[in-house]
Amino acid sequence: MIKIVAKMLVRENRVEEFKQTARELVEKSRQDAGNVYYTLNVSEENPRLLAFIECWRDWDAINAHGETGHFTSILPRLAAMCEEALPVERFDEIEY
Repeated sequence: MIKIVAKMLVRENRVEEFKQTARELVEKSRQDAGNVYYTLNVSEENPRLLAFIECWRDWDAINAHGETGHFTSILPRLAAMCEEALPVERFDEIEY
């Protein structure tokens, strides 16, 4: 399984709009083939720092998700509300 953490620093006056816009992305992404979970999270230290935390079955699922209409239409709208998009981190699960 592959985990993705995509953090975004949202402009102070756009946080609630960001959360509402992201809701559609989260709900539709959860229905994508190969998605295990897809959540939006807020930092306890900084309410402007939000992170999508996702889990995917494999890279094929991630690549297909990146080409969906909901991803390609909503992500640019979310990015426009951000002060800064931080590096996306990818993690491979260590299975015991």
